[in-house]
Amino acid sequence: MHDDRTLVEARLKRVLDERIRPAVYPESVPLQVAVWNAPGEPVPVAEGLAAAPEPIDVGEQWGAPWGTSWFRVTGHVPAEWAGRTVEAILDLGFDENMPGFQCEGLVYRPDGSPVKGLNPRNQWVRIGAPVEGGEEVRLHIEAASNPVILDYHPFLPTQLGDKETAGSELQYKLTRMDLAVFDEEVWNLVQDLEVLGELMAELPVEGARRWEVLRAVDRALDAVDLQDVNGSAAAARARLTEVLATPAQPSAHRISAVGHAHIDSAWLWPLRETVRKVARTTSNMTALIEDEPDFVFAMSQAQQFAWIKEHRPEVYAKVKKAVAEGRFVPAGGMWVESDTNMPGSEAMARQFVHGKRFFLDEFGIENDEAWLPDTFGFAAGLPQIIKAAGSKWLLTQKISWSQTNKFPHHTFQWEGIDGTRIFTHFPPVDTYNCSMKGSEIAHAAKNFKDKGVARHSLAPTGWGDGGGGTTREMVAKSARMRDLEGSATVRWETPEEFFTKAEAEYANPPVWVGELYLELHRATLTSQAKTKQGNRRSEHLLREAELWAATAAVRAGFPYPYEQLDRIWKTVLLHQFHDILPGSSIAWVHREAAATYAAVAEELNGIVDAAQRALAGEGSRTITFNSAPHTRSGVPAGGAAPAAVTGETRITDRPGGGHVLDNGLLRVEIDARGLVISAYDLEQEREAVAPGDAANLLQIHPDFPNMWDAWDVDEFYRNTVTDLVDLDELGVVDADGAPAVRIVRSFGDSRVTQVLQLPPGVKRLDIDTEVDWHETEKFLKAAFPLDLHAERYASETQFGHFYRATHTNTSWEAAKFEACNHRFVHLEEPGWGVALANDSTYGHDVTRTVRAADPAAGVRRGTTTTVRVSLLRAPRFPDPETDQGLHRFRHALVPGATIGDAVREGFRTNLPERRVTGDAAVAPLVTVDDDAVVVSAVKLADDASGDLVVRLYESAGGRARARLTTGFTAGGVVATDLLERPLADAAALELADGVVSLDLRPFELVTLRLTRAAD
Repeated sequence: MHDDRTLVEARLKRVLDERIRPAVYPESVPLQVAVWNAPGEPVPVAEGLAAAPEPIDVGEQWGAPWGTSWFRVTGHVPAEWAGRTVEAILDLGFDENMPGFQCEGLVYRPDGSPVKGLNPRNQWVRIGAPVEGGEEVRLHIEAASNPVILDYHPFLPTQLGDKETAGSELQYKLTRMDLAVFDEEVWNLVQDLEVLGELMAELPVEGARRWEVLRAVDRALDAVDLQDVNGSAAAARARLTEVLATPAQPSAHRISAVGHAHIDSAWLWPLRETVRKVARTTSNMTALIEDEPDFVFAMSQAQQFAWIKEHRPEVYAKVKKAVAEGRFVPAGGMWVESDTNMPGSEAMARQFVHGKRFFLDEFGIENDEAWLPDTFGFAAGLPQIIKAAGSKWLLTQKISWSQTNKFPHHTFQWEGIDGTRIFTHFPPVDTYNCSMKGSEIAHAAKNFKDKGVARHSLAPTGWGDGGGGTTREMVAKSARMRDLEGSATVRWETPEEFFTKAEAEYANPPVWVGELYLELHRATLTSQAKTKQGNRRSEHLLREAELWAATAAVRAGFPYPYEQLDRIWKTVLLHQFHDILPGSSIAWVHREAAATYAAVAEELNGIVDAAQRALAGEGSRTITFNSAPHTRSGVPAGGAAPAAVTGETRITDRPGGGHVLDNGLLRVEIDARGLVISAYDLEQEREAVAPGDAANLLQIHPDFPNMWDAWDVDEFYRNTVTDLVDLDELGVVDADGAPAVRIVRSFGDSRVTQVLQLPPGVKRLDIDTEVDWHETEKFLKAAFPLDLHAERYASETQFGHFYRATHTNTSWEAAKFEACNHRFVHLEEPGWGVALANDSTYGHDVTRTVRAADPAAGVRRGTTTTVRVSLLRAPRFPDPETDQGLHRFRHALVPGATIGDAVREGFRTNLPERRVTGDAAVAPLVTVDDDAVVVSAVKLADDASGDLVVRLYESAGGRARARLTTGFTAGGVVATDLLERPLADAAALELADGVVSLDLRPFELVTLRLTRAAD
């Protein structure tokens, strides 16, 4: 017996690699192979099966980028193998180090029934156990030659990310196509030795258990006849029986293993390929469920279930059967695993509405958990959305990727902006692709931060992204660790079983208040600007379409487009997936997204136009429709009337060059450089721009992060900055019948045109920016240095706003050097503030500096708080042409703004008035008498009952007593959850003379369902 662990480990590795693993398949014969290459996009299964393939030999190249090849493999089981277990080994040319990021296959029988997926760690197909000998073997493989795009580092620009530029060079070499005898005894010996070898490496050097395991492994290796592994495997296993049977300590950490295959709905592959990845993985998992009675698999993202239902009904039938048995668990209750920072209020709510409703309709299952292992941080408004959807738990793992600060808990209560708390778990295994390695299990136990209070954690187990999910090896290893001394105990459990046990352990769980900020991937708030603009515009068009279609349905008998809106919502929700909306997918994905958003806009504008024309009637007057939740231009929120514009704006030349805009409320000075050097609130006699500084200053930085190009911006980017002050043109123009200042600049290979306008009657400077962007690895920002001493600022998030520090007292605050907002940020001193609204940008930064006094210039000592909006980036991976081309942004600087003004201007910027020729004013379906209470949706109920659904929230962060008045004859009102189901624990609401009185807590979200009285 060697008492040196290193020698035993070296011996174990060599014997496993060179003798025991090869003996798992001791005999093999080749299969005959033929291939047919589909011309273009994937074809239906029946077409692939019926195609006439041509012979191909092992060793030959196959598969152009993004192509589909249908392989036919045929042969006969040798008669002498009768009574033995036989499998087909089908290696398409896999690299076992990258499951999910290369070629994949789905095996079919000749009748078209799916068998299982082929992946780098899952290349076998069972033929018989036992076989009779002489059986004919005939299998078909739908193989996808997806190119390898991710090679972790360096990330090199590649044209493989779009079929239009990927070329035709064959990507893979057919490696093995054999029938082979499967020796289960040897396979089990491999699992025994792997578990014990991995356990041994994690045990304390001084502990007796380590030496017991070492001695047992050494004795087992002694029993292996290196010239007859198959004949000696049983004897070797016998020497491991005792050490494998020693039970775990009662205090051992307890891991709930959940079968898992995180599949990005698009990333380094297009949406159409995800459909097939899901089919392959679910085929694998339903097959594994049939073979392994203890195994439980969970899959999130209702969209992925819907895909296989539509495109692979034969696979979906197996999934439905396994779901009914409780072994295949629909998890998460969302349409996709979306980004949660950028989706707007209603969109985030509808992720749960459409996800939960799909699972209810298809399976009768109600999810209690949100399942978002890979999402890039979590907005502070999310907890009450989860609760309003009828859920109560959250799982994520991604926060463990934070670069600066280690999150202090693994299980805790997460408190959102309204005080709602959600029981949350971060798996301490620190991966959502756990493979049951001893190092992973030991890490989970050691890493768990709640020792002494709790003992349960969760391990999502399986290869994701088309890697095939959980393997039979993972199941075998977990069985050995079910009750094994020195290891955490492992049980296959559903998410519900885990959360129920975990929640019972915490009488008083720790609480984390506010956003769950990921200290990584901050640039996803800016990359792929057109995708972000498409999302933002689609969200607001959906608001308009629902509002005006509902109004026209009630007022004019307009046919409410239930199915059309449902389909469009699901399309928009899909594109909020956490690698599409964040801009971290290949060029193909974003090219298709642009076309999809254009089609969505056309459809929704068609709905809005038809509904508004039905409401406006015949006539020649201009009727203005106001989709915003606040009155503007004399038009009520959610109504239509002839607009009333008061006041005027004057433009004069500025001494020394430039121009002055003045509307009696706000005076804006633009100097000869085209920069805003003053934005003076005439009412409150207060300057917004910091003295000596200039606002609307475009700045450009080099942008070359240390690793994840499209994902990351590292703080050192700030070390080098160029102010864009060179001017091509500066002049006065007419913009929509009103005077404005036009500014043109050139820099690098790019050009920017800005139009600055001061609308009459409001304290708001509108800034319209058009950038023809042709830079590489650069970051473009627009800076607004403000004369404000503010220790915190507000960023809009879902159903409210959230405060962040402007200082960097701690590493937690310093790490938030790039953060997310929705329609506005707002800064204030007591009594006076400034808002900056936007129509489509999310990333921003806020910094503070102390300026010295300069008596000669009339400058007093003070604080400058600078807000910078992030406009464009130019990373080269995974899309080498990211953001190249023409972009347009709208921003509004609002001096003297309260938080209420910020909310109002945010909606105004995103919901322009629409003008229709007609003769009829339109009364709103509902009105609210408190501007702090914002109506976020007006729609007809999804069940086509004709009931009206109104969602509203308190937006200022204070208490509100509001009266909602109906503009139609309502028969009754109930408070509901997001799925429009009455809330059992809600206080009864009264409808008196068409009025509902509401008492709202800060940021409280309320959904009301109003029945319409019979005519």
